[in-house]
Amino acid sequence: MDKENLLVKGLSELGLTITEEQIEKFDKYYEMLIETNKVMNLTSITEYDEVIIKHFIDSLLVVNIFDINQSKKMIDVGTGAGFPGIPIKIMFPHLQITLLDSLNKRLKFLFNVIDELGLESIETVHGRAEDIARKEEFREQYDLCVSRAVANLSTLSEYCIPFIAKNGKFISYKSSISSEEIQNAKSAIKILGGTVVEEKTVHLPCSDMDRTFVVVNKTNNTGKKYPRKAGTPSKEPL
Repeated sequence: MDKENLLVKGLSELGLTITEEQIEKFDKYYEMLIETNKVMNLTSITEYDEVIIKHFIDSLLVVNIFDINQSKKMIDVGTGAGFPGIPIKIMFPHLQITLLDSLNKRLKFLFNVIDELGLESIETVHGRAEDIARKEEFREQYDLCVSRAVANLSTLSEYCIPFIAKNGKFISYKSSISSEEIQNAKSAIKILGGTVVEEKTVHLPCSDMDRTFVVVNKTNNTGKKYPRKAGTPSKEPL
């Protein structure tokens, strides 16, 4: 199966219809990812089918968890090579999106992707989540925060929840998560102003893999002391 048909098939299983223009954007994104990956470590996944399944389609699995059309403003924390933020932007162009990462060279790549794909209302921000979430222009300004970053849920919650406005959602993508990790994170999430509302495992189309999502509702404003200074959430999870 060629990469376009694989993409169309995978997204159709998620209930998404893709246009020729969107297919072209994904093709260009793939080309730029692979070309830049030769000189910069963006991803260990480089084969056509694997990138489409494990990066592009995986990024959009969130549609099985939450109706993204309800959101207007989203932040992707620890975006890396642009996942899930860029695929979500391609398929949901109405969203205003912030891509946050601590490595400037990755953001330079993403700036080029945004320019080449002609994406609008999307910005890159360089910095650590603990620092950026304390800035007024970012703190509690988003109705949706997503992250595929690999981190303990307690730590990830301290990175992400401060960005979300009251009644917004934080959605964590996990390859797997133990009930113990979720249980341990619940008190941290509560301290940060959130409540775990759902843990859901979803099949990744065109593969034999599953992906688990944890959905957190922001029920109260985050206390001013959070997030703690850079490095503390990972060293000393709440």
